[in-house]
Amino acid sequence: MARAVFTRGIVVLLRRLLLLLLLVLVLAGAALGYGWWWRMQPLEIAPSPAEVTIARGASAKTVAQTLVAAGVFDVPVQGLYAWLRLSGQGSQVKAGYYEFASGDTPAQVMQRLIKGEQSLKSITFVEGWTFAQMRQLLAQQPLAHETRGLSDAQVMEKLGRQGVHPEGRFFPDTYLYAKGSSDLAVLKQSLEAMERMLEAAWQQRERSLPLKTPDEALILASIVEKETGRDSDRRRIAGVFVNRLNKGMLLQTDPTVIYGLGQQFDGRLRKRHLQTDTPWNTYTRAGLPPTPIAMPGRASLLAAVQPEKTTAYYFVARGDGSSEFSETLQQHNRAVDRYIRGKP
Repeated sequence: MARAVFTRGIVVLLRRLLLLLLLVLVLAGAALGYGWWWRMQPLEIAPSPAEVTIARGASAKTVAQTLVAAGVFDVPVQGLYAWLRLSGQGSQVKAGYYEFASGDTPAQVMQRLIKGEQSLKSITFVEGWTFAQMRQLLAQQPLAHETRGLSDAQVMEKLGRQGVHPEGRFFPDTYLYAKGSSDLAVLKQSLEAMERMLEAAWQQRERSLPLKTPDEALILASIVEKETGRDSDRRRIAGVFVNRLNKGMLLQTDPTVIYGLGQQFDGRLRKRHLQTDTPWNTYTRAGLPPTPIAMPGRASLLAAVQPEKTTAYYFVARGDGSSEFSETLQQHNRAVDRYIRGKP
């Protein structure tokens, strides 16, 4: 009798344990199912995009706190922390700067964090800009400003180009960077891009050019860049300057005068400016100036090393972006009267 009661008790206990185990399994399955469903649902992030910076070595709890504080996840920190711990994802997150927007799913958020797919910002250096303009734009970016307070010469030294004048040494283009990265890293991208472009252009040069070095080609390209914004005129303008160099004529190009004046230039070029001697004044000094005067683009680089063969020695801006070319000074003076002075 006692054994039968004991046996029935064991059976009841086992049934209850089985029911409890089944309940646990059902709840666990439901939790896993909900978790799978939740991780694929679009998030409502406010403000959007949310900016998140994950510090190097951040723990899973810190990651959870950061994501909740930024508005990426609208859940309790402890719940997100538990999910990160249980899934093993918390320890795989890469340091860096990220942006997440409404519509992103938890799975997408974690995938980017684990792969280290940082959000990148862009900066565009424009053809014809000076190094001063580059630095001014860089100073406005969300970067680590390692060049702040440094002279141009010190910046070039930091870039491993001690003694090299910075003007024209950077290639105008759009560059990507991670928020908080070094401004030196951005400059290095542009510097190395120009070095590659210049070397490639120099290898394609006309062998009869009066240019002895890649640096001289860069200087000429910078002048071409400032003289016109029209690609169809670049090679002919370069050809005019090559003709004048071959003849030993002064280049007499206004952009070099303006560059030499620096902050003294108020936007209007006067006759006295043409007579003000500076190392860059090609009205008072023969040959090429000592340095580039701006950042030339690829078209100007190629124009400098592959100039058009022309009989022209002069040109003047027509006012519509194009240029009028002349073979003689008399023709040039008539063109100046027409396009600059407005005479018929």
